[in-house]
Parts: sequence; C-alpha cells; structure tokens
Amino acid sequence: MKKSTQTCLDIIGPAFSRGRLTGNAVAEFRTRVLSFYETYGRHGMLWRHTDDPYRILVSEIMLQQTQVDRVALKYPAFIDAFPEAATLTRAPLADVLAAWQGIGYNRRAVSLKKCAEKMVGEFNGTLPHDPVILATFPGIGPATAASICAFAYNLPVVFIETNIRRVFIHFFFAGADAVTDAEILPLVEQTLDRENPRVWYWALMDLGTDLKKSVPNPNRRSTGYVKQAPFAGSDRRIRGMILKHVIGNAPTREKSIVTAVAEDPARVRRILIALESEGFLTRGKDGFRIAE
Repeated sequence: MKKSTQTCLDIIGPAFSRGRLTGNAVAEFRTRVLSFYETYGRHGMLWRHTDDPYRILVSEIMLQQTQVDRVALKYPAFIDAFPEAATLTRAPLADVLAAWQGIGYNRRAVSLKKCAEKMVGEFNGTLPHDPVILATFPGIGPATAASICAFAYNLPVVFIETNIRRVFIHFFFAGADAVTDAEILPLVEQTLDRENPRVWYWALMDLGTDLKKSVPNPNRRSTGYVKQAPFAGSDRRIRGMILKHVIGNAPTREKSIVTAVAEDPARVRRILIALESEGFLTRGKDGFRIAE
C-alpha cells in the first residue's frame, strides 16, 4: 500500500519556518522530495521522455488549466499530427482546433500555432532558451517560459505553478494565511537543485499533486487563490460546442449552430460575435467557418 504523503509531511513540515533556510534544512527537504518522487513519481508521461523543445512547448501549453490525465490522452495524437513546429505552422487552424478538442480553452491552440509560426519565422524552428524572450511568445507568461527552459534545457530557473505553490505553502507556512508568491519565491530559489532542475521540478509537482489528496488544499491560503468557475453552463462550454459544430459542419449557418448548441439563442449569438471578433470564426454568405 502506498505510504501517504501526509506521513512524509508530518516529518518534514515542523522542521521549517519562514525565513532563510539552513543548509541542513535544504538538504533534508530535497532528500524527502526526491525520495517521494523516486517511489511515487508519475514517470509515464510522454513529455517527460523527451527534451525536444517543441514537444515540451506543446505539453506545457496543454497543461495550462487542464488535468494531467486529459493531456496524457490528447498529447500523443497531437504530436502524431503535428510532430514539429513547421508542421503545425503549415496546418489550417481548423485542423489544429479539431486535434485540440477535449482539452479546452481553445485560445491556447491558437497561441500554440502562433508560437510555432514565431519559432519557424524568427528562430529557425527552435525555441530560445532565454525565459525573458520566451515570455514574449503568444500565450506564454513568465512561469510557463521558465518551466519550458527547465524541462527542455535543464536550466536552473525559478518559477511557481499551482502544485509547487501547494508544496511550499504546506511545508513552510503552517497556519499562515494570505501567503504571497513574493514570500514563496525565495524559498523556491534556496531549495532549487541546480544540477538537475528538470527532475527537481517534476518531483515538486508530483508531490504537490499527491498532497492535494491528503490535506485541505494549502493553495486556499494563497493571496492569488481563485476558485475555478464551474464548466457546466459556462460561456466556455458553449464556445467549445460552437467550435466543435463548425469544425464538423463548415460552412454552417447561425440557425444550425443555435439548434446544435441548444442554449438561449441570444446568448449563442453573443458568443458567436465574440468568436468572430477574436479571430476564431469568419462569417460568409454560406455561413460560418474556422478562420484561416
């Protein structure tokens, strides 16, 4: 039977407090985290078996606000369809969105295609290994840029994402509320394994995922915590339904879309206008199509 994460944390947690860590504390923390990863880490993820920057880019964009299990199902087919940046650059947006179905947040698919175009057009088909430059790519913020550099290039960059934040709040901020990322970042930097940051961040993320099942979510004590709105009944769900219908039936008229979505017609029309203004759809005499 798997040893619970809570057992590990009962040992680790009390040994730390806010402020600068001693060398012994850092060593103990790393040992515990890496030991957990060695035994319980999620070693089967395909994107953890490549250092191809493009494929790491695809995985990191997919993993934004999407559960790992869902990405694990969609990632192989997407890579088969678009194995390199040049392939994705040449692909019609309709094909990219069709391959993206089931992941959600279709803006990310558009951003990913634009990233591929930038790679091909400005960087000879490669990704720069500077997180400052990467953060200028569409849909890539500072944290994603740093994570790409860590996983693709094994660079000792410092960043926070939701699972990493969960680990540090639980370990170092017991009983504290309103914890800021500015308080967490120095601890991330102090504990970073600079010889193998790639594996270190994998270990932190996996421990953070496991921790979520063991204790009340520490991220609720973060100043940046926002509970995600329900997907059912949301505009996001309707947007996805519209795009799926247009992909499979283009060109298709507004009446057909309203019927297929089966929601309030005025709401569907409002979302159609938004999708058109955002560049997802184009409206012609014969109906709507995915934009090129």
